[in-house]
Amino acid sequence: MTGPAGSICGYTFDDYVEMVKKFHGSPAPGVIIGGFMVNLALRLLPPGRLYDAICETSVCLPDAVQLLTPCTIGNGWLKVLDYSRFAITLYDKETGEGVRIHLDPQKIKSFPEIEGWFLKKKPKSSQDLNLILGEIRTAGESILTEKRVKITPGMYRRPRMGPVAICPSCGEAYPSKDGTTCLACRAGFISGGD
Repeated sequence: MTGPAGSICGYTFDDYVEMVKKFHGSPAPGVIIGGFMVNLALRLLPPGRLYDAICETSVCLPDAVQLLTPCTIGNGWLKVLDYSRFAITLYDKETGEGVRIHLDPQKIKSFPEIEGWFLKKKPKSSQDLNLILGEIRTAGESILTEKRVKITPGMYRRPRMGPVAICPSCGEAYPSKDGTTCLACRAGFISGGD
C-alpha cells in the first residue's frame, strides 16, 4: 500500500513517526528512513501480491519492514542477513523477482545531519534528533537508490523443522536433525538456574 507523495505507505510522516515510537521505543532515524525504503519498494513492485523481504542489517531496518508489510521474522517472510549494509529487498517468493533499495551515501551529501548520523561523523551525543528527522522528512525517497534484482527461488525459504526430539540435557523439544542434544545446550547458552 502506497499513498500520496511524501507519505509512507499511506501514513503521514508524523503518524509514521508515532508508530515507530510505539513499536521501536524511539523515533530512530533508521526506522524512519526504512519506512521510505519500504514505500519505494512497494511502489516499484506489482500491486496485489505478497512479497518476502530481506534486510541486510539487523539494526532498525527490520522494524520498518515489520511495521509496514506482513513480513515478519516470526512468519519467516522477513530474513535478516546481517551484512551491515543499510538495504532491503522485497521480492516475489515464487519468481525471485524484486527490488533492492539502499540508503545512498552519495545522495546524503546534501543532508549534513543525515550524513553525520549515518556515517557516524558525529557522536550520538552531538546529534540533534529533531534536525535529523527534519532532513529525513525533506529528503524522503531522494536519498535512496533502487535496483531490480532476482533472488534464487527457494534460496531464502525457512527450512522445515522436521522430526522433533527431547533434549536429554534441558528436557526441551528441538529439531532432531540437530543431533543428540539441542544446539543451545551444546553451545552452553544457559547453565544452572535451579
